[in-house]
Amino acid sequence: MPTQALLPILLLSVLLPLLQVQGGHRTLNRMQKIEQFNEVKVCEKHTNIYMCRRPCEYHQDCQANNICCSTFCGNICMTLG
Repeated sequence: MPTQALLPILLLSVLLPLLQVQGGHRTLNRMQKIEQFNEVKVCEKHTNIYMCRRPCEYHQDCQANNICCSTFCGNICMTLG
């Protein structure tokens, strides 16, 4: 086998498994967006003591159209609207 053909084959055999393990750049970007969405931030709306009955740790813990945000009594589910 010519030496010129051997080098590209060797490169592909090393780089291809690395790309599969890393998941490629698209998967990394998607994971970064998910991490930003999962961040629990301080509630922007005014909260009252009754809202403390709906505790959460992540946005997925809340019902539809609700987010998990941080208040004086911990993280709670709050409506978006």
